Amino acid sequence: MTIYSMETQPSTTSSAVARLSIDAQQIGWIEINVPNERMNTLQAAFVSEFEQLLDQLQAANVKGAVIYSGKPDNFIAGADIRMLDACTSAEQGEAIAKAGQDIFNRIEQLPFTVVAAIHGACLGGGLELALACHVRICSLDDKTRLGLPEVQLGLLPGSGGTQRLPALVGLPSALELLLSGKQLRAKQAKRMGLVNDAVPQSILHEQAAKLALGSQPKSSLSWRDRSLMWVGRHAIFAKAEKMAQAKARGNYPAIDAILSAVNAGLSDGRDVGLAQERQQFGRLVMTPESVALRHIFFRATALKKQTDSEKQLELQRVAVLGGGLMGGGISHVTAYKAALPVRLKDIDEQGIVNALKYNWDRLKKMKHLRLSQQQAVMSRISGDTQYRGFSQADIVVEAVFEDLNLKQTMVADIEAQCSEQTVFASNTSSLPIAQIAAKAERPENVVGLHYFSPVEKMPLVEVIPHQTTSDRAIAAARCLALKQGKTPIVVADKAGFFVNRILVPYMNEAAHALLAGYSIDTIDDALLAFGFPVGPIALLDEVGIDVGAKIIPVLVEAYGERFQPPALFETLLNDGRKGRKTAKGFYQYQGKKKSVDPQVYKLLGITLDKTLSPDDLGLRCTLMMLNEAARCFDEGVIANARDGDMGAIFGIGFPPFLGGPYHYMDTLGAAKVVELLEVYQRRYGNRFAPCERLQAMAQSQRTFYHNDSVREVGADDGSRPD
Repeated sequence: MTIYSMETQPSTTSSAVARLSIDAQQIGWIEINVPNERMNTLQAAFVSEFEQLLDQLQAANVKGAVIYSGKPDNFIAGADIRMLDACTSAEQGEAIAKAGQDIFNRIEQLPFTVVAAIHGACLGGGLELALACHVRICSLDDKTRLGLPEVQLGLLPGSGGTQRLPALVGLPSALELLLSGKQLRAKQAKRMGLVNDAVPQSILHEQAAKLALGSQPKSSLSWRDRSLMWVGRHAIFAKAEKMAQAKARGNYPAIDAILSAVNAGLSDGRDVGLAQERQQFGRLVMTPESVALRHIFFRATALKKQTDSEKQLELQRVAVLGGGLMGGGISHVTAYKAALPVRLKDIDEQGIVNALKYNWDRLKKMKHLRLSQQQAVMSRISGDTQYRGFSQADIVVEAVFEDLNLKQTMVADIEAQCSEQTVFASNTSSLPIAQIAAKAERPENVVGLHYFSPVEKMPLVEVIPHQTTSDRAIAAARCLALKQGKTPIVVADKAGFFVNRILVPYMNEAAHALLAGYSIDTIDDALLAFGFPVGPIALLDEVGIDVGAKIIPVLVEAYGERFQPPALFETLLNDGRKGRKTAKGFYQYQGKKKSVDPQVYKLLGITLDKTLSPDDLGLRCTLMMLNEAARCFDEGVIANARDGDMGAIFGIGFPPFLGGPYHYMDTLGAAKVVELLEVYQRRYGNRFAPCERLQAMAQSQRTFYHNDSVREVGADDGSRPD
C-alpha cells in the first residue's frame, strides 16, 4: 500500500509500533506496524509511545489525521492478550483498561478530524481505536472484518467499546455485536453505521485523506440523543440478555458485565460507564472462565502455525473419492476455503450431481459473495465416474462407505492411477489406518484425515498416521486441513482415535440414564446447562444412530466391557430410526423443527421416573469422558494435553469456558476427579472406576500441563506413573 501524498512529506517521526508522517496538505499519517509480528496487536508499549506521537501530531498543527496499518492484510487484530496472563489481580487488569481508555479519549478529543482507514482484521482493541476516531472508512476486501470478540475470551471491550458502540450504531445493534462477538464484513458494517464508507482498497487512503480534510470532529451524544435511546431501553436489555443466556446458560460472566457497563453509560453518562467498564474488565481478567478461554485461544493459535516442511509443501490439486455428504463437504471447503481445484469421483453420475448441488446450495446461502464469486468457486469442482483427472492429484481424500475391503481397493486404485508421490488420506471414523494401508504398495503415503460432520461447520480434523506413514504425508494432510480453515491435531492410530474414543463413554452414560427413567429432554437439557452446545442424545441423532452402531463395536473389541452400551441401537435401527437423516430417531423432525418422539419410550420399554433429579447428570456423563481422556493421555493417543483439549472443544463441543478436559481436570485437581469418580462408582457401578493414570497423578499431585512439551504421538513421554 502507498500513502496518499507521501512523496511530498516534509517530516517523519518513528517509534517501535507507530510512525508519523505529515504530507504537503498538512495531513498527519499514523502508521501502526508492530515490528517482528505478522499481525498488529495493541501491546503495553503502545500507550506511552502513542502518547508521544499524539504530542508531536498536535504540535505540528495538522489539518487532519489518518490512522492506518503498515501490515498487508490486517488493521489491528486486537490487544495482545499475553499481557493479561501476567495480571495477578483485578486492579492490574483495571489499570490496563484505564490506560486504553485514556489514550482513546485523547484521540476522540483532538481538535481536528481523525480518520481510521481500515483494511483487514479490525477487532477488539483495534475496533475500539477506530471507534475513538471521528470517521471510519474501510476497504471492500474480503479480508476486512470488524468486531468486538472479547466476550469469546470471557472479557468485555475495556477501552471504551461498551460506551462508543451503542452511541454510534444504536443499542440493539451494539448489544448484538457485544454479546455475540460477531464479526462484520465491510458492507454489513456500513449498513449498520459502524463505518462511514466502504471503498475498494486501491482508493482507501485517497478517500481517507478527503475525509480528514472535509469533516469536522463530532461531539459525543447530546442529552436529547441519549434520552431518545432510553425509549424501550429496558425491553431491549431484557431481550438481549434472554437471547444471550439461552446459549450461555449462565456460564459466561462477561455477558452480565457487558450489560452492566452499557446500562451504566446510558443511565449515568459516559464517565460512569467507562468506570464500570474498566472495573468489570479487571474483574473478568481474573475469572477462571476467562483464564480457560484465553488458554484455548493461545493453544488453537499454536496448532495453526505451519511447520517448515508444511510451508515448503505446495498443494495444487486435490481429489475426493465419494460424492456423499462427507465428500460434498470436503470438496466444498477445498474449493471455497482452500481455493484449490478438486476432482470428485463417485460410482455413478447421480453421486457427482448430488455433490455439486450440495456445493451450490452452500454457496447460495453466502450472501456476501457475488454471483461471479460463487461461480468461480463452482468452476474449481469437477467430477467423473472414472479416474480421469486424478493422475496429477497431490492428495486424494477418500470419503466412501466404512468398509475395510472397499477402502483397501481405493488405495490400490489410487496407487495405479496416480503418481508415486500422491498421498492417500482416508476419512474414516473407526477403521485403523494400518489396516487400510495393509495391502498398499506405498503404505508410507497412506494417512488418516478424519473430518467431522457437517464438514463446512466443524473446525476440527484428526490427522492419523500409522506406523510407517511418512512425515511428508503427515505434512500434506495437515497442510490441506489448514488451507481448508480447519484445526488439525495429530492422533495415534488406535481404535476410535481420540474424539470418538472419549465421546462414546459420555454418550453411553446418557443412554444408561435414559433407560433408568430420565426423559430425553431432561438429559439433553442437563448437558446444555453444563456447557455443551448440544445434548448427547440429540448429538447421536445428528451423527446418525447407524454410525454409532458401527463405531461402538470397534471400541468394544479394542477396549472391552467399559465401552459396551445399553442394548438399544438394534431396536432403534429395526424401527427405521437413524436420526435426523431419516427424520426420525430419538427426536422426530419436521424441517428445522424437532421434538422428542414419545414412541421411543414405548419402543425401548422405558418407564419415565419423574422423581429422579437431573442435578448430577451433567457431571455424571462428563466424568466418563474425563476418565477416558486420562487413559488416552497415558497411551499417547495425543501428543500433549493441548491437542486433547483442542480436539474435545472443536470436535465435540466440550464447554470452552472449562478449557477442555485436561485443563478442567487440572483445575479440579486429580485428587478431586478421583474422588468424584469413586462416588459415582459406588452409585452407578464399576464403569466409573478411576483409571490408573488419574490415581497416580492424585498421589503425586501432578497435572496434565506440568510438562506441556509435545511428544511423539503413540509414545510415552516419560512421565507415566509406574
